[in-house]
Amino acid sequence: MPERQVAGATPVVGEAMERLAMIVDTGRAVTDTSDLFQGLREVCRILTVRLADWCVIDLLGAEGTGERVGVARRDRGDRPAQGFEGALPPFTADARGPLARVLRGAGPLLITGGLAEQPPGQIGSPFDARHRALFESLGGDSAVVAPLRARRDVHGAVTLARTDPARPFTEADLAFADDLAHGVAVAVDNARLYDETRGIAEQLQRSLLPVLPRMPHLEVAARYVPSSVTAEVGGDWYDCFVLPRGDLAVTIGDVAGHDLAAAVAMSQLRSMLRGIAVDREEPPGEVVRRLDIANHTLYREATATCVYGLVRGPREGPWDFVHAAAGHLPPLLTTEDGGTRYLEDGVGLMLGTGIDMPRPAASVRLPPRSTVLLYTDGLIERRDEGLGSSLERLRRHTADLAREPLDVFCDELLIRLGADGADDIALLALRPVPPPPPAD
Repeated sequence: MPERQVAGATPVVGEAMERLAMIVDTGRAVTDTSDLFQGLREVCRILTVRLADWCVIDLLGAEGTGERVGVARRDRGDRPAQGFEGALPPFTADARGPLARVLRGAGPLLITGGLAEQPPGQIGSPFDARHRALFESLGGDSAVVAPLRARRDVHGAVTLARTDPARPFTEADLAFADDLAHGVAVAVDNARLYDETRGIAEQLQRSLLPVLPRMPHLEVAARYVPSSVTAEVGGDWYDCFVLPRGDLAVTIGDVAGHDLAAAVAMSQLRSMLRGIAVDREEPPGEVVRRLDIANHTLYREATATCVYGLVRGPREGPWDFVHAAAGHLPPLLTTEDGGTRYLEDGVGLMLGTGIDMPRPAASVRLPPRSTVLLYTDGLIERRDEGLGSSLERLRRHTADLAREPLDVFCDELLIRLGADGADDIALLALRPVPPPPPAD
């Protein structure tokens, strides 16, 4: 099938414009989706509609591994293109067919007469045989195998084949095939770099998660879950530590942004808060005020929200929770009998505004076996839903889970609320537990 001609243009100009459009459309197919394999399958579909009778994309992985991620055929007839995707045989040194040569940096290569007609000496390994099997099953009078090369690295290869002897690929098609493959390769390279950056950021976040302290009269549990919907990484964090005088300090926060910079800013803010809290053991409102000054002085462009609180009281009780919030969602107190109350006092401006002002704090008495929940917005916020509805849903679930063990309480909240979230989730729960009565 001839390339599509642009209306009103000469055949030469029309062909050039159509080829440019193909380069743009195939590159966009990869960049417009967060699923790399899905994007490459769309590339195969585009190319079988507008250039070739069938198309295959193979990706090269680490240590000689490879995977066939896309196979498309224009006219499937009684020989569908399913069943060809999946892991490739090992890419070893004895592989010397066209695909192997391209993955080592050669090409683009022109194949005439079909790979099934090539001399047996050029089919030297199971890797080569797997590529040849495509031609045996799907047919192909001519083909081009082009490397997916970007930044001097070969990420894989694209194979384009035509089955009509009257319309073969020729040497004149190699330059365009190379440009086409390069556009796709750049998109693949960018996707892999983004995944690598996200992995580093997520690893950084997880490496900073604290070891929760053990106290005889307080149970503490926490969870951190990266988003499963987006490819972004946020700046959510939590922390929990015992101050020199014996009070338990708890905090949770969220740095604005979804990238490595947000994860780095999160680690810096968390470390500053620890140092400030331990240095003078001041009330939560003053700790938050000093944190805001330090954050604005050192990192002027970083904005964040947080809650910082102290649990005070002897082992046998009573216990008080003193807290201050900087633009963060209010802590939720759930009593053992299922009563719920948002702790909405002690709320001030978010961190990073540059306004130095006193920070309010609030104190609440904690009933035995009650649960204080600190959380980030990823746990509750949903598109097209008001904040009030989101907070009410969280209240209902914590009331239902009030008597569950604290670890079960946290896990169930994530199961019930976290599955539909499009953001990272951090949560921290604490529960005062009085000592058992003395034995008779």
